[in-house]
Amino acid sequence: MEVVYSGGKKVDANFKGFTIKTDQPVDNGGEGTAPTPFDYFLVSLGACAGGYVFAFLKKRNISLHDAKLIVSFERDETTHMVKKVKINIKLPKNFPKEYTEAIMKSAGLCFVKKHLENPPEFEINASCLQL
Repeated sequence: MEVVYSGGKKVDANFKGFTIKTDQPVDNGGEGTAPTPFDYFLVSLGACAGGYVFAFLKKRNISLHDAKLIVSFERDETTHMVKKVKINIKLPKNFPKEYTEAIMKSAGLCFVKKHLENPPEFEINASCLQL
Protein backbone atom coordinates (compact mmCIF):
# COMPACT_ATOMS: atom_id res chain seq x y z
CA MET A 1 0.00 0.00 0.00
CA GLU A 2 1.24 3.49 -0.82
CA VAL A 3 -0.20 6.48 1.04
CA VAL A 4 0.11 9.97 -0.49
CA TYR A 5 -0.88 13.51 0.39
CA SER A 6 -3.71 14.82 -1.76
CA GLY A 7 -4.10 18.44 -0.61
CA GLY A 8 -5.78 20.12 2.34
CA LYS A 9 -6.47 17.35 4.84
CA LYS A 10 -6.92 14.73 2.13
CA VAL A 11 -4.87 11.56 2.09
CA ASP A 12 -5.16 8.84 -0.57
CA ALA A 13 -4.18 5.21 -0.14
CA ASN A 14 -3.35 3.19 -3.24
CA PHE A 15 -4.05 -0.46 -2.54
CA LYS A 16 -4.55 -3.43 -4.86
CA GLY A 17 -5.31 -1.17 -7.82
CA PHE A 18 -7.82 0.98 -5.92
CA THR A 19 -7.41 4.55 -4.73
CA ILE A 20 -9.12 5.01 -1.38
CA LYS A 21 -9.71 8.70 -0.80
CA THR A 22 -9.97 10.16 2.69
CA ASP A 23 -10.65 13.63 4.04
CA GLN A 24 -11.54 15.25 7.33
CA PRO A 25 -14.88 16.88 8.12
CA VAL A 26 -15.26 20.62 7.63
CA ASP A 27 -15.34 21.17 11.40
CA ASN A 28 -11.88 19.58 11.57
CA GLY A 29 -10.35 21.70 8.81
CA GLY A 30 -11.12 19.36 5.93
CA GLU A 31 -13.55 19.69 3.05
CA GLY A 32 -15.71 16.70 3.94
CA THR A 33 -15.29 15.24 0.43
CA ALA A 34 -14.62 11.67 1.58
CA PRO A 35 -14.90 9.51 4.67
CA THR A 36 -12.22 9.83 7.33
CA PRO A 37 -9.76 6.95 7.78
CA PHE A 38 -11.60 6.04 11.00
CA ASP A 39 -14.91 5.98 9.11
CA TYR A 40 -13.42 3.36 6.78
CA PHE A 41 -12.31 1.36 9.80
CA LEU A 42 -15.85 1.36 11.22
CA VAL A 43 -17.35 0.54 7.81
CA SER A 44 -14.93 -2.39 7.46
CA LEU A 45 -16.41 -3.99 10.58
CA GLY A 46 -19.95 -3.91 9.22
CA ALA A 47 -19.03 -4.84 5.65
CA CYS A 48 -16.90 -7.74 6.83
CA ALA A 49 -19.62 -9.16 9.09
CA GLY A 50 -22.13 -8.57 6.30
CA GLY A 51 -20.05 -10.61 3.88
CA TYR A 52 -20.22 -13.60 6.21
CA VAL A 53 -23.94 -13.17 6.93
CA PHE A 54 -24.90 -12.85 3.26
CA ALA A 55 -22.69 -15.82 2.31
CA PHE A 56 -24.45 -17.85 5.03
CA LEU A 57 -27.84 -17.00 3.54
CA LYS A 58 -26.74 -17.65 -0.05
CA LYS A 59 -25.17 -21.01 0.79
CA ARG A 60 -28.50 -22.18 2.22
CA ASN A 61 -30.60 -20.66 -0.58
CA ILE A 62 -32.30 -18.34 1.90
CA SER A 63 -33.59 -15.12 0.38
CA LEU A 64 -31.35 -12.10 0.83
CA HIS A 65 -34.33 -9.84 0.20
CA ASP A 66 -34.71 -7.45 3.15
CA ALA A 67 -31.66 -8.94 4.90
CA LYS A 68 -29.32 -6.31 6.30
CA LEU A 69 -27.07 -5.46 9.21
CA ILE A 70 -27.50 -2.44 11.43
CA VAL A 71 -24.17 -1.60 13.05
CA SER A 72 -23.86 0.88 15.90
CA PHE A 73 -21.07 1.90 18.22
CA GLU A 74 -20.79 2.95 21.85
CA ARG A 75 -17.92 5.31 22.60
CA ASP A 76 -16.13 6.19 25.79
CA GLU A 77 -17.16 9.73 26.79
CA THR A 78 -13.62 10.71 27.80
CA THR A 79 -11.39 9.03 25.22
CA HIS A 80 -13.99 8.83 22.42
CA MET A 81 -12.63 5.34 21.70
CA VAL A 82 -15.16 2.76 20.56
CA LYS A 83 -15.88 0.53 23.53
CA LYS A 84 -18.65 -1.61 22.03
CA VAL A 85 -19.67 -2.58 18.51
CA LYS A 86 -23.27 -3.75 18.17
CA ILE A 87 -24.33 -5.72 15.11
CA ASN A 88 -28.05 -6.30 14.68
CA ILE A 89 -28.78 -8.75 11.87
CA LYS A 90 -32.16 -8.08 10.27
CA LEU A 91 -33.26 -11.39 8.85
CA PRO A 92 -35.64 -11.93 5.94
CA LYS A 93 -39.18 -13.15 6.49
CA ASN A 94 -39.42 -16.92 6.67
CA PHE A 95 -35.85 -17.21 8.00
CA PRO A 96 -35.53 -20.67 9.59
CA LYS A 97 -35.33 -20.13 13.35
CA GLU A 98 -32.96 -23.08 13.78
CA TYR A 99 -30.25 -21.05 11.99
CA THR A 100 -30.43 -18.01 14.30
CA GLU A 101 -27.44 -18.95 16.50
CA ALA A 102 -25.42 -20.09 13.49
CA ILE A 103 -25.90 -16.86 11.55
CA MET A 104 -24.85 -14.80 14.58
CA LYS A 105 -21.72 -16.95 14.86
CA SER A 106 -21.03 -16.42 11.16
CA ALA A 107 -21.00 -12.63 11.67
CA GLY A 108 -18.44 -13.19 14.43
CA LEU A 109 -16.06 -14.88 11.96
CA CYS A 110 -15.24 -11.49 10.46
CA PHE A 111 -11.48 -11.22 9.89
CA VAL A 112 -11.49 -7.52 10.83
CA LYS A 113 -13.07 -8.40 14.20
CA LYS A 114 -10.48 -11.13 14.70
CA HIS A 115 -7.71 -8.58 14.17
CA LEU A 116 -9.17 -6.40 16.92
CA GLU A 117 -9.28 -9.39 19.24
CA ASN A 118 -5.65 -10.27 18.39
CA PRO A 119 -4.06 -6.96 17.36
CA PRO A 120 -0.94 -6.97 15.20
CA GLU A 121 2.37 -5.52 16.27
CA PHE A 122 3.17 -2.18 14.64
CA GLU A 123 6.62 -1.29 13.34
CA ILE A 124 7.12 2.30 12.16
CA ASN A 125 10.28 3.44 10.35
CA ALA A 126 11.33 6.68 8.67
CA SER A 127 13.91 7.39 5.97
CA CYS A 128 14.87 10.33 3.76
CA LEU A 129 14.76 10.17 -0.02
CA GLN A 130 18.19 9.80 -1.59
CA LEU A 131 18.92 12.41 -4.28
